[in-house]
Amino acid sequence: MIDDLLTMIPGPTPVHPRVLKALADPRVAHVTPEFVETFSTCLDDLRKIIGGTNVQPFILGGGGTLSMEMALVNIVAQDEKVLVISQGVFGDRYADLVASFGIDCDLLQAEWGTVVPPEELEALLAQNSYAAVTITHVDTSTGACAPAADYCALLKDREEMVILDGVCATVGIPEPYDEWGLDVLLTAPQKAFGVPAGLAMTFFSERAVARRKELEAVPAFYGDILRWLPIMTDPRNYYSTPCVNQIRALAEAAKLILEEGLEARYARHRRVAKAIRAGLDALGMKLFTSPHCLADTLSIVLYPEGIDDAKFRGAMLERGIVFAGAKGPLTGKAFRMGHMGIIDSAEVAKTVHAMEEVLKSLGRRIEPGSALAAAAPFLGEGE
Repeated sequence: MIDDLLTMIPGPTPVHPRVLKALADPRVAHVTPEFVETFSTCLDDLRKIIGGTNVQPFILGGGGTLSMEMALVNIVAQDEKVLVISQGVFGDRYADLVASFGIDCDLLQAEWGTVVPPEELEALLAQNSYAAVTITHVDTSTGACAPAADYCALLKDREEMVILDGVCATVGIPEPYDEWGLDVLLTAPQKAFGVPAGLAMTFFSERAVARRKELEAVPAFYGDILRWLPIMTDPRNYYSTPCVNQIRALAEAAKLILEEGLEARYARHRRVAKAIRAGLDALGMKLFTSPHCLADTLSIVLYPEGIDDAKFRGAMLERGIVFAGAKGPLTGKAFRMGHMGIIDSAEVAKTVHAMEEVLKSLGRRIEPGSALAAAAPFLGEGE
């Protein structure tokens, strides 16, 4: 078991003891050879993890929203137009972010719990062109995983820059950078990476870096990638003091990911998702998200009739497990359960057993041991 308090939420996720140790180690100056080597190794390991040819990482103090901003302003001029594909709150947020810079935007929006069919994107692209297209891989408000590979295939050989928001997907669900033709992948450490929040992570292709160099200026200072490029190619250089211990923690997480292996990590996320959903089914709990677009990194779970949100999540917290409340029209009607990062069999077993106890305490008729029995066949796979 990772910790006494198990955060089964869509982030921040549990943190491995090795990552915690790196975060807690006595701080060192950012100019020391020790930290320069750690940062350089971290950047190299992230390149291996992302798998893009000549991809350039930018790791800054900040968060996922800063990553979204950097991905936009460094490749889109203010007189250009962007297409935002959305299947929830965070796709919609990208449209708001685009508008805040005075950039024109079309919003291609899915019904909650579903995704935009590729055919709709194809039809729109036949009539319009854009400077960039943003794709939210997994939206944590709806649990919907976009058919990003299909979207990217439609954008291949076109002029549009492809921005993928991988915050709730990267290193939990495959995102083949070169195969999909990505220009910018943005993400954050507190989800499937299993690192405490506090870093903005963006990965720019050669084409995207070249695009930034074409722009005379961008509406950013701290988030201008050209100011950071000398540091990200050689961490001995200085622009702004980096988050030393946060980067050390990310470096350790990157080592853990490479030790596990990406394919094994993706397989574990698939297995854990299947186990949790088998347990939920045994408890009579249904998923909100359409079956064809379920994400391996989280689930949006509807409450059975008569189950109060605050009472259910409060009782789970008493048993040491945290669930997140639902957003938007689902508030009070569902909860959000994360199952990514370092979550594995022990955490799944603890969670489904506690859910069974709580539901029984709230008056539901549950066959004893049914949830764990349903999850068990998946918990043993690959171990």
